[in-house]
Amino acid sequence: MKIVIANESHAKYAEIICNTMEESAKVRGTGIARRSPEYVLKKMSNGNAIIALDGDKFAGFCYIEIWSHEKFVANSGLIVHPDYRNQGLAKDIKKAVFELSRKKYPNSKIFGITTGLAVMKINYELGYQPVTFSELTDDETFWSGCQTCKNFDILTRTERKMCLCTGMLYDPAKKKPIEKREKLNEKAFKRLKNIKQTLFYKKEKEKAVS
Repeated sequence: MKIVIANESHAKYAEIICNTMEESAKVRGTGIARRSPEYVLKKMSNGNAIIALDGDKFAGFCYIEIWSHEKFVANSGLIVHPDYRNQGLAKDIKKAVFELSRKKYPNSKIFGITTGLAVMKINYELGYQPVTFSELTDDETFWSGCQTCKNFDILTRTERKMCLCTGMLYDPAKKKPIEKREKLNEKAFKRLKNIKQTLFYKKEKEKAVS
């Protein structure tokens, strides 16, 4: 398995990357901002993506987005092909794109929003902390990217204060030694996610009835 910085020579994988992202979202039943093959190609060409390959077979991918004039960067679109899941590959890819972000943008805050507990756990181990959306970028282009997510209505109704996603942030100015970090409270994250789902879906049903 090779985990490398993607470049233009990996252009042939753009289509399968996008398809894998979309299929994964359908299976999980969660929202995801869709990305086009052209968008993925751009990330490859400027060296802002990590790809995992098993020989010539696509195994996984993740890319970097830049916001607010490099004040923030996001590690987005983490995906592992179904044939390579449950092997720790997602963690290896996330670590690689995190290290690439720190190298290229050492002063930027790194953030992400996700509904996946596994991604939250990986982020936490890398030094991220859960934060409110107000602590993330206010770049309208970033938030407009959520329009293709099926939960965008929730984000709009709460005036971008809350959604089913959890915001997480790594601040290089406040980084905490890994050995001193407390263990992630997975049960608390699960409870928070369940509360959000119950609350928002209940409101949707009430709205439909009225």
